[in-house]
Order: sequence, then C-alpha cells, then structure tokens
Amino acid sequence: MHCLKSSCQHRPYIRHTQNKSSELDDIIKWHFLMTFSNDLFDYRMPKSGGTPLLIVTFPLCVRWWQLPYYWAGIKIYDLVAGAQCLKSSYILTKTKALELFPMLKRDKLVGAIVYYDGQHNDARMNLAIALTAARYGAAIANYTEVVHLLKRVDPQMGKERVCGARCRDVITGQEFDVRAKCVINATGPFTDALRKMDDQKNPNICQPSAGVHIVIPGYYSPDNMGLLDPATSDGRVIFFLPWEKMTIAGTTDTPTEITPHPIPMEEDINFILTEVRNYLSPDVEVRRGDVLAAWSGIRPLVTNPNSKDTQSICRNHIVHISDSGLVTIAGGKWTTYRSMAEDTLDAAVKAHNLSAGPSKTVGLMLEGAKDWTPTMYIRLVQDYGLEVEVAQHLASSYGGRAYEVAKMAHVTGKRWPIVGKRLVSEFPYIESEVQYAIKEYACTAIDVIARRTRLGFLNVQAAEEALPRIVDIMGKQLTWSEQRKREELSAAKQFLYYEMGYKARSEQLTDTSEITLTPAEVGRYMKRFHKFDKENKGFITTVDVQRVLESINVYIDADTLHEILNEVDLNKNGQVEFNEFLQLMSAVKKGQVSANRLAILMKTAEQSLDQTEKPVSVDRSGGGV
Repeated sequence: MHCLKSSCQHRPYIRHTQNKSSELDDIIKWHFLMTFSNDLFDYRMPKSGGTPLLIVTFPLCVRWWQLPYYWAGIKIYDLVAGAQCLKSSYILTKTKALELFPMLKRDKLVGAIVYYDGQHNDARMNLAIALTAARYGAAIANYTEVVHLLKRVDPQMGKERVCGARCRDVITGQEFDVRAKCVINATGPFTDALRKMDDQKNPNICQPSAGVHIVIPGYYSPDNMGLLDPATSDGRVIFFLPWEKMTIAGTTDTPTEITPHPIPMEEDINFILTEVRNYLSPDVEVRRGDVLAAWSGIRPLVTNPNSKDTQSICRNHIVHISDSGLVTIAGGKWTTYRSMAEDTLDAAVKAHNLSAGPSKTVGLMLEGAKDWTPTMYIRLVQDYGLEVEVAQHLASSYGGRAYEVAKMAHVTGKRWPIVGKRLVSEFPYIESEVQYAIKEYACTAIDVIARRTRLGFLNVQAAEEALPRIVDIMGKQLTWSEQRKREELSAAKQFLYYEMGYKARSEQLTDTSEITLTPAEVGRYMKRFHKFDKENKGFITTVDVQRVLESINVYIDADTLHEILNEVDLNKNGQVEFNEFLQLMSAVKKGQVSANRLAILMKTAEQSLDQTEKPVSVDRSGGGV
C-alpha cells in the first residue's frame, strides 16, 4: 500500500524565493479507496510518476470466506469514492490471478481481489507545492532551521504571544529573525521540538514509528500489478509494487527515536524479504543480494492534545492552538494535504483575527501541470530527439516544465538519441536534470540524487556511480572549489552508505564472511581462479584479469577493473586473494550477493577459455588425412 506521507529526511528543499506566472493543475489527481482498515493508509513511501498511475494490488485469499469478506469491504469504499472512484474493484479466480501475477505461489491460493490505487513522486510533489506557493507570493527557504521562537507580551491580554522565529541558515551559519502575526508549526516528526520551544511543559504528542522499504529488481512483480496482504505473520501489512520500473517492498512498523537521518536495519530488511518469499513461487529465488536500496522513514503518528484520551493515536490530522498562539498541524496524510492546509489556515485566521478571503485550494493547479498531456512525451521525442524512456520520465516528473529540461540537454554526438546524456545507463535521468535542479534550488549533491531525482532510492550503486558527474556539473554551475567538491562527494557517499542501505548491502560480504561451499564447489572455483592466477601467487590483480580478458578479445579500462576488484578486495590491499574469492562465491550461493561484476566476469571468461581450448573435431574441420 502506498505511503501517503513523505519521510522526514526526504523533504525537498527550496533555497530562495521565486515567482512564476503560469497556472497549473495537480500533477496527480488523488482518488484513494481505503481497504479493510484505515491502518493501510498510514504507510509512507516514495511514489512514482507525476501523472495518474493505476497500481493494482490484491491481498492473497487462502481461505474461501476471505474472498466475500474482503470484497464486501472494498465495495463499500468503491461506493464512498462515488464518481471519483478510479476503477471498480473485482474478484479474480485462482487461475486468473496466476495469469496476471505468474510469480505467485500456487499452494493454498483460493483467489484474489483487485482494487485500484494511485502513485505519485512525493519529492516532486513537495517541490511543486513549494514552487506554486512561491509563484503566489510566498517567501520560502530551504536548509533553514528554527533556533528558538520569538515572543512578545500582548498589552491587551498581558500574556506572551509567539510573534516569529529566530532562524539559522545551516549552510552558512547565518542567523536571522522572521517576524509574523502567526506562526504555524508544520514540521512532521519534529512537531514536539517546536512545541517545546513554545513551552517546555508541553507533553509530546508525536509517537514516531519507523517504516523500512526496500527496492528490488522489477522482475519480482508484473509491470502493472502489485500485491498487498493486510495480515502478515506478525500482523503487519506487506506489499510489493512496481515503482520506476523496479519493485518496491515494505513495510515495517517499529517505534523509533526522532532523527533527521534514520537508518534501515538489517533485521527489518530481512523481515521484508522473508515475507515476500511467502507469496512467490519457489521458482523465484528471493535473494538478499537483490536489494538495490533500502531506507527508513519516520511516520509522525500523533495523539490529539485536544482529546480527553491523550494516549490514543489519531488517524487523521489534528490542529492545535497553544496559549501563546502557536498553531500546530500534525498527523494526516498525502491524500488530504489540501484539506489539512485549509483547516490549518482557517484555524489561524480565526485565532489571530487575520484578514483573508475564501480558500482557493480547490482546483488550484500546481507547478508543471498546465501544459501536461498524456502524449506530451511524444513531442519531446520529436522536437528534441530524446529517447522515448527519457521523454516519458521527464513528462511524468516535470509536467509542462519538461520542455525546459529538454532545452538544457546537451547533444550526445550519436545518431540517436540526439540530445540527453544519461547520468547512468540503466536509468532515464539525464545530465540536464542536474542543471535544472539548481534552478529548483538544489544546494547539494544529496538534493539531486534523493530529492530532485530518485536515483538514490532506486539503486545505491548506480547513484554512487553518477555522483562524480553530478558534483562536476553542480560545481561548474555554483562555482564550487575543489575542496567543496570533495566535501559534497563525501557527504553524498555517506548518505548512500548509511541512509540508503549501502552499509547493510556491503556487510553481506566482509573479510569475516563464512564460507559454506562443498569440496566440489571449492575445487571448481579453484580451477576458475587459477585461470587468472597463472603463477599460483594465491591472489589476482588487475594485471592478471586484464591479461585474461585481452586473450579473449575483451577490453576494459584500468580504472573500471580497479573498481571491479575493489568490490571483492575485502582487506583493501590492492588484490583479490583466493580466500576472498571463495567468500564471494559463498555469498553468491547464499543469495547475499548478486550481480557481482567480478564473479560474472570470471565465469564468462572461464567459459570462453574452455571453449577455445577444446580441440576442433575432424568432421567439423573439413576432414583430414
């Protein structure tokens, strides 16, 4: 099920103000059908696509009575949605369910129920909202934190009232005051920190919960269908859905401490993988090594301070006004963000006697929506010479602003595509998006890989591969020094390592990894290793690998070879020892590591060498004497 609120560390940032004149429409129209319980609506994760996208999900029904039970529940929400229902839900037989979702485990499956939900790109959505606000006159700033609230004594009431905030630019360290008639606390998981700045005696109302999500290859689910089960082995919800041509799976629900840098834990990743295995056919091996990225988000669940029962979780949003006039909006979800804003501003206008006209949020178009059409990507292909996949990505991510990104794209020098150099080969992100991100006030390389594109969420290794080029482009545009470039590169790698699951991934292969190979397997891998280690040194270097590759007419540059060996060089001594190679192959066997370049390269080279070493038979060589 889709998360309907972004995690705290994934907020997009706008550093300066901007005013734009074009009108917009919502990049996505949200029509949600709640299913089985409101709990299903509280899982937050990134969404894909900037245009309406239907994701079909179904709970597995393994008992006959579950089908009519769930179907009745879904149909009620179909009726509640009325004319805004995306598509009507329906029941699938076991045969049809397996036809549409062939990866499913057949055993005990009775049938399935299909219902429709929506996806969006939460980072782009946040950004569109901020840019739209700026266009209508809002002064906005990113990388800015509140140091403390400003207060003054109201001469009429004789009480202190909040009248602004002392802020700090976290990049430069500069502090400044912002004065205001009304201050609204809309800080998600950090709600209580602001409330305690107002009054240290205020009780905590936020009960943070961590939700971990993982990204695995797209072949784990069909292109247009996902799966959801509202009752896993421990009562949590599990889902895996197509997202950005990958598969996203989750989620966990664990009490956590508030932190701006939540880290996915290995036990949570394994819990998700274990649950996914329960639904897939034995033919589909669910491997730990297939986890391309993992992250943890914080759900800011809240209790209502206005309620007598202050312990119960509020599933909707709450608006609270303190004695000093601080307006707090907490809880809620993406589907109701406009209603949340309207309720908050109505309360602020009333509490502070502000002059304001009626709300204009209904029908207000967001940045990029005005010129969007379902076929605009075709114009991008025809007018600019972009790849179809890249054009579709730009149209869905930027809406009408995609033309600006296309205009900034550089010529490739190839016959096709004419323009649009990719940052990495397997994803449709292009270099001009980095330039455009700066126009959208991206300040760091992390902004680009996480909050303007979603590369860091899709594949941490691909994101790391793209980082040097991203830093170079930003450095040129923002006139960064060489020292600043190194700092940006280091910070972004740290972000990928800890917050995007690279650390958990790299720990699957260490110098203490257990080798669980049979004697026959050890013998086979020893034979393969010695094809590279001709001198029986007990280790191989880039020179050894390059020599073997050249003998089969394969050429890889020295820098790339160094990267390939460095992934397996566990003690970092510049060479891969036989024991390290066995640890790698053992990890591959257990599914802890997949798609390792050295393992695949050595296997392919061995097969080529064996083929060339075989004698040509007489009957195939044209005869003999």
